[in-house]
Amino acid sequence: MTKVRTRVAPSPTGDPHVGTAYIALFNRVFAKSQGGEFILRIEDTDQSRSTPESEQSIMDSLKWLGLDWDEGPDCGGPHEIYRQSERKEIYQKHCADLVENGHAFHCFCSTDRLDRLRREQKINSQPTKYDGLCKGLTKEEIAKRHAAGEKSVVRMDIPVEGECIIHDELRDPIAVEYKQIDMQVLLKSDGMPSYHLACVVDDHLMEISHVIRGEEWISSTPKHLLLYQYFGWTPPKFFHLPLLRNADKSKLSKRKNPTSVDYYRKMGILPEALINYLGMMGWTMPKGEEKFLLQEMIDNFDISRVSLGGPVFDVEKLEWLNARYIRENYSTDEFVSVLKEWAFNEKYINQFMPLVQERVTKLSDVAPLAAFFFSGMPKINEESFAHKKIDLDTIKKILQLTLWKLETQRHWDKENIMADVKAIGEHLEIKFRDVLFPMFIAIAGTSQSVSVLEAMTILGPDITRGRLRFAVDLLGGYSKKQLKTLESEFTKIAAFLD
Repeated sequence: MTKVRTRVAPSPTGDPHVGTAYIALFNRVFAKSQGGEFILRIEDTDQSRSTPESEQSIMDSLKWLGLDWDEGPDCGGPHEIYRQSERKEIYQKHCADLVENGHAFHCFCSTDRLDRLRREQKINSQPTKYDGLCKGLTKEEIAKRHAAGEKSVVRMDIPVEGECIIHDELRDPIAVEYKQIDMQVLLKSDGMPSYHLACVVDDHLMEISHVIRGEEWISSTPKHLLLYQYFGWTPPKFFHLPLLRNADKSKLSKRKNPTSVDYYRKMGILPEALINYLGMMGWTMPKGEEKFLLQEMIDNFDISRVSLGGPVFDVEKLEWLNARYIRENYSTDEFVSVLKEWAFNEKYINQFMPLVQERVTKLSDVAPLAAFFFSGMPKINEESFAHKKIDLDTIKKILQLTLWKLETQRHWDKENIMADVKAIGEHLEIKFRDVLFPMFIAIAGTSQSVSVLEAMTILGPDITRGRLRFAVDLLGGYSKKQLKTLESEFTKIAAFLD
């Protein structure tokens, strides 16, 4: 019998997402329930967005949740390299084999041509996909164009007739006609692989037996199955889990809710409560127990019990469960110990205490000044934003534009945050100190606080964005029509803001 091997393969391009933890949980629980192995692989082929800080944050968050792995970039394993950016030559070799065997081809089409093609296809209500222009190039023509300095990508060939049957272990078979599938780029012009090539090659070479991932990847599965066929490999079994949802059933995203594991950790959610809650997303214990530990989930796990309905990530339900753990799983001494570990995190305190120290005259002043670093949403109302120079509509606009701009930040530091806030003020023709006022209220709950830019840096992106979002909603929010208009304005000024 083939040994069960599962993996989670996050991209280190931002905060450690609760969706990543959710997928990691089900992969680890399934593997351990079958006596198998769980692997962490870092999919960092997008070098323009991947950062070492994000990779480390992902690993720290998974370990905090108790989702340790048997093989990975930090502990190694028999497959040596678990970071895709370091496996470039492996993908290039396999891609060359596909080209040699006629399953892939070099494409020299420019971005301008591809954009024109997509526009024409949309106008004619056609599927937007590559038209195969470069598919017939000879080896001599390709060599000549490369020798002339032209760059190419490598695309996979797709059958013109027939259909692919996806056998998902949680669903009925899904049939997809090949004519609906795009000729996917497998190797970029810089020699780095696309996700599709890299994940198939890695899953095969790392002997992954079961691919358990989110349902958003169902549409990519025909391409992956074709690659397995082209390479002559047996594909793993596929399980596509339901996506975590917002209350309105939309996909859970940072634009509507805090999504970072770090956010819930800083808010005082216990790791066992968060793991328990993620385990309830689309799965139930045999007797319907709502409160269970990770090992209990492993002991009772049956993947066929996964429900395909979109599980709603309800923060109130999470907090209810967290309260049960606090009251039922800890003695007073244990609770004090856990509280000390959370509240008196020396590394965290050392970040903001110099700001507090500058503003206190006696030790009793510390708690009021430092409290917002440990709290959820500040105790504010519409009157809190009253300003003699700026009306509430403009304040709401400042907050919304800042929120959107901060969502694009790759490197979260004071200089980048300040540049964004300054640029928005310049666009709106508002003095910098006046633009900072609503930031103070939204982030600290008062204008009499430590440096708000320093505070935003220390609090981190998810808490900062969560408080800005809360403030916008408090001021009445925006209708869909208003958001569309404002987004159009944001798009127009994006180049200026950058």
